[in-house]
Amino acid sequence: MDLVLPPHDGTELSVVDMHTGGEPLRIIISGYPEVKGESLLSKRRFLKEHLDVLRQTLMFEPRGHYDMYGALVVESEISEADFGVLFMHNEGYSTMCGHAVIALGRFAVDYKLVKKIQSPETQVNIHCPCGLVKAFVEYSNGKTGGVRFNSVPAFAFATDVIVTVAGYGEVMVDISYGGAFYAFVAAQRFGLDVNKSRTRDLVDAATAVTNSVKSQVKLHHPINEDLAFLYGTILTDGNDVYSQEPTANVCVFADSQVDRSPTGSGVTARVALQYHKRLILLNQTRTFQSGTTRSQFTGRAVQETTCGDFKAVVVEVAGKAHYTGVARFVQESSDKLTHGFLLK
Repeated sequence: MDLVLPPHDGTELSVVDMHTGGEPLRIIISGYPEVKGESLLSKRRFLKEHLDVLRQTLMFEPRGHYDMYGALVVESEISEADFGVLFMHNEGYSTMCGHAVIALGRFAVDYKLVKKIQSPETQVNIHCPCGLVKAFVEYSNGKTGGVRFNSVPAFAFATDVIVTVAGYGEVMVDISYGGAFYAFVAAQRFGLDVNKSRTRDLVDAATAVTNSVKSQVKLHHPINEDLAFLYGTILTDGNDVYSQEPTANVCVFADSQVDRSPTGSGVTARVALQYHKRLILLNQTRTFQSGTTRSQFTGRAVQETTCGDFKAVVVEVAGKAHYTGVARFVQESSDKLTHGFLLK
C-alpha cells in the first residue's frame, strides 16, 4: 500500500526527527510561513508574537510530547553563517541548544546545507540566537559521524549566590552562561542523586531553584538583554574537581522540561564555571554524563576571551546525534485538538 497524505486542510508540516544522547530534535523543513525580521533575534520575537500556534502544533501532543524539542532553519543576516536556527520547546524559544547544534551539524551535511563538504571534517557555521556557533562534522566515505562545536563566549555570572528556596530554605547556587543562563547546585543539597533519584523529585527540586533565582537574582548580558533570562537549573553530582571519570548532571529547563542528554549549552556553562573556579585547565577534556540516560558529551575550554566585562572562555563540546525518522504532519479543521495540548 502506498503511503499518501490523508484528507486535510492547509499546509502540511514536514520534519526530520533526530536525537542527541536521547534528547529529541524535530527539525522543521517545510510548512512554516515567512518568519519576518531583520535579525535572528527579531525573527525569534516574530515567532513568539505571530506564529506560536505552530510551535504548539509540532511540540505538543498529539504530534509531540511534553519534553519535545524543535528547530526551525531560517536565513541569517550574518554572511559567514550557513544558516540561522530558531530553537523551540514546551514553553517558548531558547537562545542556544548544544544537543540541537550537534544534530543540526550532521543534518546540514547530509542535506547539503553547506557549500563545501570535505573529509575528515566539514565545518558548519550555525547562527544561533546567542551568536555564531561553529560546528565540525566528521565526514568519511560519504557518511557523517560525530560532531563538535565551539561555543559563543561562556562565563561564570555569579558564584556562591544565596537564594531562599521554598521547602529548602537558603540554598547556595552558581550561575553561569553557555549561550543560555543556568543555575548550578549539587543534587545532594536536596538529598538527591542525579543518577538514582526519581526524575519527578529531581524536577521538583530544580524547578524550585529556578523559580527562586528568577525572582531573587537580576541577570544581565553584556551583548543583548534578549539573552538575559534564566533558562533552567542543572543539578550535578558535585564532582566539579577535574577527573578522568565522568561527572553527571540533570538539566531541567523551560517549563520543567527534562533534558535526556548531558545538555550541550549546560556543559558549556559548567566548563566555564569550572574554569573560573580553577578546577579545570585550558584544553583539559572532561566527560559529562546524563543522569537520565547515561549518554555522554565531552567538553573543554579551548580559548580565553571576554564577553563585555566578563572573563570568558570558548568551550568545545562534542557528541553524537542519530536520525529517528521523517514525518509529514497535517491538520483538519474539525479537529478541536489540532493545535496541541500538554499533560503534566
